[in-house]
Amino acid sequence: MADALAVRVYHATRHVPAEERYGFQRQVRRAAISVPCNVIEGCSRRTEREYLHFASIALGSAAEARYLVDLGTRLGFVAASDASALCSEYEELLKKLQKLLQAIERMEART
Repeated sequence: MADALAVRVYHATRHVPAEERYGFQRQVRRAAISVPCNVIEGCSRRTEREYLHFASIALGSAAEARYLVDLGTRLGFVAASDASALCSEYEELLKKLQKLLQAIERMEART
């Protein structure tokens, strides 16, 4: 889900004005990519503590990406139809990441 969202963010932000390509566009894309990258990196770590750390970063990045998509809509950089779907999907992803964090915390508590 996070990977597919990152791809959709790239597509939704392809028409950002030239003066915002190194500002807004870069920031929202980096936040979107950070989510799946941190989940993957966390999965590859040896301890639950490390996994928890990277999953927490993914959660923060998902929240950031969701905010930036909304901001981009208000600034006219992202089409409202794209933003509506993306924001809904980010809300779902945020809930899933919260559940992941809780599961990792339970695993960590058992060790």
